[in-house]
Formats: sequence, structure tokens, C-alpha cells
Amino acid sequence: MTFHVLTAEFIHESNTFKKGVTDLRAFEVNILKEGDAAIAELGDANTEIAGFLDAGREAGWTVTHVVSAHATPGAPVSREAFDHIAGLIVSAASRLKDEIDGILLGLHGSMVTTFSDDGEGELLVRLRAVVGPDLPIAVTLDLHAMASPAMMAHGDAFVSYKTYPHVDMRETGRHAGRILDAAMRGTAKPRTLRAHRPMLEEANAGRTDVPVTAALYADARAHEAEPGILAVSINAGFAEADTAIVGPTVLVTHDTAVPGAAERARAIAEGLADRIWAGRFEVANDFLTVEAAAARARDADTAEGPFVIADYADNPGAGAYGDATALLEAMIDARLEDAVFAPVIDPEAAALLHRHAVGDVVTVAIGGKNDPSFGGGPLILTGRIRHLSDGVYLGDGPILGGIHGNLGPTAVFRVGGIDILVVTEAEQMLDRQQLAAFGIDPTRRKVLALKSMQHFRAAFEPIASTVVVCDSGALATPQAARRPYVKAPRPLWPLDRDEMPA
Repeated sequence: MTFHVLTAEFIHESNTFKKGVTDLRAFEVNILKEGDAAIAELGDANTEIAGFLDAGREAGWTVTHVVSAHATPGAPVSREAFDHIAGLIVSAASRLKDEIDGILLGLHGSMVTTFSDDGEGELLVRLRAVVGPDLPIAVTLDLHAMASPAMMAHGDAFVSYKTYPHVDMRETGRHAGRILDAAMRGTAKPRTLRAHRPMLEEANAGRTDVPVTAALYADARAHEAEPGILAVSINAGFAEADTAIVGPTVLVTHDTAVPGAAERARAIAEGLADRIWAGRFEVANDFLTVEAAAARARDADTAEGPFVIADYADNPGAGAYGDATALLEAMIDARLEDAVFAPVIDPEAAALLHRHAVGDVVTVAIGGKNDPSFGGGPLILTGRIRHLSDGVYLGDGPILGGIHGNLGPTAVFRVGGIDILVVTEAEQMLDRQQLAAFGIDPTRRKVLALKSMQHFRAAFEPIASTVVVCDSGALATPQAARRPYVKAPRPLWPLDRDEMPA
């Protein structure tokens, strides 16, 4: 029997502390493509839609892909953008509801809109209103999802990434697709149970390169081999969102047709959630000050590869502004040589540099323009323009391999011994081509300061002699109490650690 499956991707991680909104243009800059155009761009890359298509080829489905919409993490999604993209998906489902046998969605799980704390729940509610309660819906989620009760009520199967850095998007899509196929064939009746703990996020934000957290994901995979257990997803949560559904969750999708599966699913979910709570003190990162990070870089032996500093707190991938200057100022003060600082997201500075030519010496105010109280204000710097570009590149690493990126008008600006990558569009450092495409060979530099929490490790840790993580005091600082949480239910770890049970 041939099944007809509707697919779509609508992915955004929303930082509610960031000024402004994520509008439709933000999706267009990253990707907002419909149907075959989306498949042509993403259908053979490390993406959820590629995994959906893999599952469809295995099972002989007819696939109608509606849209792939991705925007870099940022402020809450505007109503206009949400209604447009969700409208495409819901309209297609309504139009084809008598033809389709199932729906596969690639979502994030931490989308907040200007009118809802739960963007994914809102989309699923709208879908259920047009397709009814019985059509199977399977969903992929980011490992940093804030999975809500509404999502569980209106979706059947949920499969989250099990790697951070995220390198298993395609695999996750295939997994969800196979569960959907079983549901459509009637060989499984999936439902999903949710366990939640009162924390901002798992202690290591889901890092799968540290033993204590990696063990959770290894055990999740092992549980998936048990009878009736279809998927076990550990969602670390997203600390940069102030919502009523904040916090880590464990989701267990199980086959309700298998005797005892629901009870076993509950035991698995609560057991893993208890381990997340018990591990709340086991933070693996050692957050250096910017001065300490710069001093270590200055004195490092880089014969075996560059010394890498992660500007954790100013990670655009967590919705931070990407223009904090505290680490850059410390690097300049330390007189670092053969160093790179990337990126500074500053459209104004990028535009000014593009009014000059390569080789020109220019004085420009760089960074710190969005909120100087988080990570420092603008630096007035004089330097030489080394490279100018439209910002387009083609990724070749574990996360972005085969995917085109666009940083907008981009300049490499050398100040002393530091090359500063000044860009227009928001993006964290995920791929070596984000430097190499603009004339910087990361393998041949002594120091790489990268705005990223964890994803940088997939591409850059293999070439590094040393990796350190610093807290520049920017918007995604691990000092969570600096952010004014209002909606999050209290007491909440670690904000209210003295009021929490042992």
C-alpha cells in the first residue's frame, strides 16, 4: 500500500530576552523555500527533510513537502511570520486532508511567538483542527526543546536529536518517519508521555561530549530497543526563554498496542528525568573570565593547532546579539598575534567597511550597539581591511555540509594581530568555511575566538590544540540570574536553589 505523507519544517529557537522580533525576512535570509525548491536545497544534506525523504523512499510513500522555514535563533517570532509559515502548512493539510495518510513535521520545540509561549503547540492545535484527531502526526525536535503538554496532546510521535553538537538531524528525521510509517500501516499505535523537572535546563545543556550527560543519551538509545518503546527523547531545555513551559523534559513515544508499554514508558521517562535532576550540580564547563581566556591564549603552545576560545555567552545560536565586545577588548589588551575573532554581528560597521576598499586603513565603531550592559559597548578601532565579501559560503562540516549560508555583507578587519570577521546577518560559528570562504584558514591560526556555546566543537575541536570556554557577560551568560525571568514557574533551579528540595 502506498501512503501519501505531508511534510514541513518550521524551526526557530526564541530568546525572549532579546529585543525586537524575528520577522519573515529573518527566515528568508536563512531559508524559506516551498516544495521542490526546499527539497533541492536541503533534501540531500544533514537535515530533517532529508531523513523524511529517506524514510519515504524506504516505504514507497508519495511525499508532498510544503515548506522549509529556518531562522537563526533570536527574538520571538512575529505574528506575521508565524501566521504566514504556519498558514502554508495548515492550508496544505486542509486542502489535502482527504488524500494524506500522515504528517511529518521538523520543528524545534522552543519557538516562542509574540502571542504564544508555545509556537509548536499552537501549530499542532491548528493542524488538528483541520485534520481531526485520528491522522497520525510525527514530529522531530531539537535537543533543546521545551516540550509542552499541548504538543503531546496534539502530536503522536516525537523524536529529538541525541547529539550536541547536533549532527544527527537526518537520522532523527528517518527515525520519526519510520514510526509514522508503522502508525499508517496499523502495526503501531504511538503516543508520547512527558516527564518534566523544575529547572531552566539540564546542567550541561545536553552536551553529549561529557560523560555524565552522554550516559543519559546512551541509555535513551538502549531503551528504544525494548518492546513497545519507539523513541526516547531527552530535551535539555532552553534557558534563554522566559515561558511557563521552561525546563528539561523526557519524552517517551510508545506503542499503546503493546501490553505494558505505557507503564514502561512512564518508568523510563521519570527515571531519566530523576537523573537529570540529580545531576544538576555536575556542570562540566569551566567558565573563564575574558581576561583569563586571553591570557591563556597569549601563553599557549599552538604547535599542535589553534587555541580555541568559545565566547559562550554571546552565542547567536542561543539568540544572543553576537556583538559583545568584552572578549575582543581583552584579546586586544593582551596583544594577541595571529588571532581571529568571529563573528561580530554589526550591520552598521559592515556597511561602513564596504564603503572602502581592501587595504584601506579605517576607524570604525565595532559591536556593543544592541545592549552594552550585556557584554560591553562599542569599541572604536583603527585597522586595515583584509577582505570584503557578500557573505555567501557553502558549508563542508558535520553540521552544515552541503548547505549554503549567507552572512550578508562581510568584512575581515585586522586590528593589531587580530582578524575580526564583521558580518551583517546573525549566525554562530558552525563550520570552518565561515572563515575559509573569507580568506582565513583556521588551521593555520594561533588563536580562534568563536561566538558559539557548543556547536563549534563539531568542526573546530578536531583542529584545536586546546579549547576553553569563557563568559563574556553577554545575553546568553551562564549567570542566569542576570536575566529577568517573569513567566517561568517558581521555584526553579538554579534561580531559587535555596528554595528547592534536595
